[in-house]
Amino acid sequence: MLKKIVLFFVKTILPIFLGIYLFWYFFDNMKEDEINLFYLTMKEADYFWIILSLILGFAAFVSRAYRWKYLLEPIGYKSKSINRFHATMIGYLVNLTIPRAGEASRAAMLYRSDGVPFTKSFGTIITERIIDLSILGSFTLFTLIWASDDFYEIKNQIEMKFGADNSNGISWLGICFIILFSFLIGLLITNKKFRNRIISIVKDLSSGVFSIFKTQKPIPFIAHTVFIWSCYVVMFMLPFYSLDTTAELPLKCMFIGFIAGALGMTFTNSGVGSYPILVGLVVAFYLNRDNNTDATAIGNALGLLIWASQTFVMAFLGLFSLVLLPKNYSKKSK
Repeated sequence: MLKKIVLFFVKTILPIFLGIYLFWYFFDNMKEDEINLFYLTMKEADYFWIILSLILGFAAFVSRAYRWKYLLEPIGYKSKSINRFHATMIGYLVNLTIPRAGEASRAAMLYRSDGVPFTKSFGTIITERIIDLSILGSFTLFTLIWASDDFYEIKNQIEMKFGADNSNGISWLGICFIILFSFLIGLLITNKKFRNRIISIVKDLSSGVFSIFKTQKPIPFIAHTVFIWSCYVVMFMLPFYSLDTTAELPLKCMFIGFIAGALGMTFTNSGVGSYPILVGLVVAFYLNRDNNTDATAIGNALGLLIWASQTFVMAFLGLFSLVLLPKNYSKKSK
């Protein structure tokens, strides 16, 4: 019972409070005239570009749901495209409250609608995440090489703003990880039932993970992957054109801002607080180069505009999918 409470606190409550703190910091760090300009900027933005960005985001969600079938079919499971879409959007909705729980929810929802075993579909989702990380890593490496001076200068500013010396926290985290890992190894050695259960789960997961090598349609899979990530990058860039002051910012700013936003998504639930702050810092860095005295307010406004619009659409579509996803299977029918 205590273990569940601690895990719930660490995985859910702590990130939520961190997000609330970052939002407080977000506004507390601005002067009164900057806050007034922040609201004015939000009001005067050209929302045509925001809507266009969200349409691209929706297209990426549809493409991701459709692409999923290329991983499920090689391991012998068919599912309806609309159900895969609903499961995907419910996963995004769950991620808004519980970090990294969306992947498990997505697999659970597809079992509920199409009877695809949880561990099998979860394995394919792991494959997707590996591909996503590889693409994001490649994009980051390209940007790092292309805009290395700006990249490191922004990194130093972030460290100065939030503090770079987290060695004690990292050390304690490392110690906790070692203790947990040792405990699990001990269970695997001494508890046969637990060991057999883990082996069974790993086998099911591995069939899903390695489904990428069995797909009979690699070209469509690659095409969807390129389309999805192109949508992600362009949908981030389009809101820059909603403000006159950011429309002329260089491509480097948009690329580094995209990476900063992706990093912010890992800090709190779906980037609550951290996403707009980090994106705002990048935008302000480039505006300051043009001696723009309103750089902080404009950067924060754009960061919040991008995050809030994307989060609203994910929440809306997630709730919509939660209502419409059919429940054709249950544990009893397994």
